[in-house]
Amino acid sequence: MVMKIVIKNGRLIDGNLIDIEIEEDKILKISENIENLEGKKVIDLKGEKHISSGWIDMHTHCFNKFKLYSDDADEIGYKKGVTVVVDAGTAGADTIEEFYNQSKGVKTRVFAFINIARQGIKSQDELSNLDNLKVNLLMDAVEKYKEFIVGVKARISKTVVGNNGITPLKIAKKASEEAGLPLMVHIGSEPPTLKEILDELKEGNIVSHIFNGKANGILKDENSIKEEAIKAYEKGVYFDIAHGKDSFNFNVAETARTNGIKCHSISTDIYQRNRLHGPVFDLATTMTKALTIGYEKEEVIEMVTKNPAEILGLKGFGELKEGFISDITIFDIVKGEKELVDSNGNKKIALEYFKPLAVILKGEYIEIDKE
Repeated sequence: MVMKIVIKNGRLIDGNLIDIEIEEDKILKISENIENLEGKKVIDLKGEKHISSGWIDMHTHCFNKFKLYSDDADEIGYKKGVTVVVDAGTAGADTIEEFYNQSKGVKTRVFAFINIARQGIKSQDELSNLDNLKVNLLMDAVEKYKEFIVGVKARISKTVVGNNGITPLKIAKKASEEAGLPLMVHIGSEPPTLKEILDELKEGNIVSHIFNGKANGILKDENSIKEEAIKAYEKGVYFDIAHGKDSFNFNVAETARTNGIKCHSISTDIYQRNRLHGPVFDLATTMTKALTIGYEKEEVIEMVTKNPAEILGLKGFGELKEGFISDITIFDIVKGEKELVDSNGNKKIALEYFKPLAVILKGEYIEIDKE
């Protein structure tokens, strides 16, 4: 019989203290004071440590097959305070079975966007040949792995699509609609232009790398945002940070925020190189960057818990509620200076930062520093 766990005196991001009782995958009880502790593992945070629903990184690359973008799910997952990692299209229809089987061998929960290109990101130009886009194979994979695949991914930038322009996006959009899944779109250098991409998208689609510092990004000028970006935001397209090596700029993010444009989700676009050598390192660092440019702590936590769970349709995830999945991240908000660097080498000094300490994952309490 699995021992129940009770967290005592966990501090929510709004400052309130709660107790939580869990058993395996479920939150059994949430109360100001759980008294019946006999036969249970008690973790008393004494009001000194914060808790939230388990952090979700909805843009990672953790399919360990292709050298271009890959990492180990646990290295970017629970060891960094992240209980759910979502791979952003590293695998396509030809490789999703291998990825699914690989994901069963890790502790961290793994979900996947399936690449519209059947081979996945085997090379940088996976959408340059339209013969790679086999919607029938994608639909077969979605049906077979419906509990694993949470969306369809299309990388729509110059080096990926070659001379195919907006055509791969149109195919991916239609496939996502047929599958009843969210569409995630990578933006970068043109062609296609940002306007061509955003005009094609609809409510519920996701744009990743939204705060990149490239000429084809959302900045109109130093102080304003392009009309097509505002229009997309207003019609309900989700904006995802997806930091990455080349795709997050402090000034773009700050300008967007001052113009009323905020990201809906904070994610990393993490893989081995930008984890080990930066500027990404982990989700907590990206969360701290959002905090440093003016996002509220409550917003930041929602952008790695409730919001991605809702965007991806992950039922039972993302909130501390009775009956929900029992994944929990325990963390500090440390007072102290920390240097932060964006994808273009610009630096800021954070005066406080997020530091994950432990997770509860699939009913197991794991202290991060002791793993």
